Amino acid sequence: MTGAPVKAQAEPKLGPTKVQNQPNMQFAARLAQRASQVERLLADLLSPALQHGEVARPDRLLAAMRHGTLNGGKRLRPFLLLETAAMLNAPSAGALRAAAALECVHCYSLIHDDLPAMDDDDLRRGQPTVHKIFGEASAILAGDSLLTFAFDLLADPQTHEDAGVRADLVLALARASGIGGIAGGQMLDLAAEKQDLTAAQISLLQAMKTGALIRCACEMGAVIAGVDGKKRQALLEFGQHAGKAFQLADDILDVTQSSETLGKQAAKDKKRGKATLVSLLGIEQSREEAARLLSGAVAALKPFGEKAVWLRQAARFIVERKY
Repeated sequence: MTGAPVKAQAEPKLGPTKVQNQPNMQFAARLAQRASQVERLLADLLSPALQHGEVARPDRLLAAMRHGTLNGGKRLRPFLLLETAAMLNAPSAGALRAAAALECVHCYSLIHDDLPAMDDDDLRRGQPTVHKIFGEASAILAGDSLLTFAFDLLADPQTHEDAGVRADLVLALARASGIGGIAGGQMLDLAAEKQDLTAAQISLLQAMKTGALIRCACEMGAVIAGVDGKKRQALLEFGQHAGKAFQLADDILDVTQSSETLGKQAAKDKKRGKATLVSLLGIEQSREEAARLLSGAVAALKPFGEKAVWLRQAARFIVERKY
């Protein structure tokens, strides 16, 4: 349960604006500002002091959830949701709660992905993974709790007064998280170890495991703004290209950057014998494909004109980032 109402902290006006000078620096500042907003709300929502009537929130479980959530990170998925909503003039408080719910699902997936039975990682965002500090059982429960808490947030009238909008948000996130999204993609990923996959098979599992939540971020921004039809479809197309580009860039970084730079174990896919587009196509061809996906993402935003400036910048960041 969400507990007592949590008031969103005062935030600066972050509506659509035009970037004129030093776009990379301005984007980095915008991304950091959005991340700070989401982090503050998550810290409030997961506060040990917050209770709901007589319902207890076990200290160890809450500490594990906080460790797996309040540990930095780019908060790119919430950024995409918030900037989509801002571009479409959606109320900022509800969009921020939806963004926090989205990030809860992302962090749940990372906690479970790091488990010994999955990818078996000791490092995440430059810190020990949840199971290394709290044990596997607590890590599993922390992930489970973040997943369910996300839908608690979305179903709460504080997120949106319209029950239909809340139901659409829940539906979008559930589909991105489940059999046809993160969970299904992880299953395909585990089954693909030590196997030779085609480019199409790799693209499918990556679109589910990684791309679904990025695509969902854009969809949820449209939902909370009440936008449908061609504009919503354009945002879904943008999210689809951006999601594919994100995973491809991640795979390139995995073989070109150090663990210290990435904040997580580098070259882990190669060590586990996992098929990636980089292992299949090579780095240079993979970079060409990432550039093609970037062009597709930018083209999808054409109906929104200059209002989509931050989404375009996000797409470039996804492809060009070094961490």
